[in-house]
Amino acid sequence: MAFLKLIRFQNLLLIAFMQFLVKFGLFHPFGVSTTLSTFEFILLVLATVFIAAGGNIINDINDVSIDLINKPKKVIIGKSISEKTANTLYLIVTILGVGLGFYLSNLIEKPGFAAIFIIISALLYIYATYLKSVLLIGSIVISILVSLSIIIVALFDVLPSTTLSNQSIQSIVFGIVLEYAFFAFIINFIREIVKDIQDVDGDKNGDINSLPIAIGRKRTSYIIFGLGAITVILVVLYMYMHLYNIQLAMLYFLFLIVAPLLYFCIKSWTAETKKEFAFLSGLLKLIMLFGICSILLYKYVIIH
Repeated sequence: MAFLKLIRFQNLLLIAFMQFLVKFGLFHPFGVSTTLSTFEFILLVLATVFIAAGGNIINDINDVSIDLINKPKKVIIGKSISEKTANTLYLIVTILGVGLGFYLSNLIEKPGFAAIFIIISALLYIYATYLKSVLLIGSIVISILVSLSIIIVALFDVLPSTTLSNQSIQSIVFGIVLEYAFFAFIINFIREIVKDIQDVDGDKNGDINSLPIAIGRKRTSYIIFGLGAITVILVVLYMYMHLYNIQLAMLYFLFLIVAPLLYFCIKSWTAETKKEFAFLSGLLKLIMLFGICSILLYKYVIIH
């Protein structure tokens, strides 16, 4: 149980769920040419999950002193799992992830793609040991990696099967994947800032220059509100451009994405306590889940 908490298995399940939705909720209904068999795709998911698990472990190893202040009851390193064991687990899951990535890259005859897994695991290590203490850079890097966990499905499954004859449909689907990856980036970036407000006390002790430490909690709350409002506008524009004549999709986006985002904006303007910001963080995770699940609506868009 301690190991599952250490790797944040709920977040890993969300990553895996997103990837399965992209393949079976988007690629299959569109009938695009794909490269990976179901088993090979599962290996891609495992590679992503292993590397993400490694990132979570190394982050916790480096955050023990901070977490003892921010969330003392949830600290695992040094209590349930020793630091030596945690380091060993980090190496095991990271090597497994990179190894599977190397295997899959050669399988699809694009050996250069193995560098993606090496770069991701290296960035997660650098984030945990240095980047997270640099103003906004750590949040941007983590958010890019979250979006990349969606893009990587198209890179490995769609791109290698793209030919001159099917380039048009393949490009359309790849574009949709990029749009969802951009949505994931924005939501995760806002959530990282919300978490920075939650963790401001421990971050001060750990010499981390987060946004609320640099400009104050209240000003950061206003920035969160602004980013939330911009996201609402972008989602509404997307609905107008792509879904305005598809009633089911419009209703889904209005009630499960736009409405929660508006509620987030309202609450972020007045939020002050750690508990309120924890609620906002959880709400953003739910909005991301609803956003990714909207992929399932594309079969109705196709029919239309």
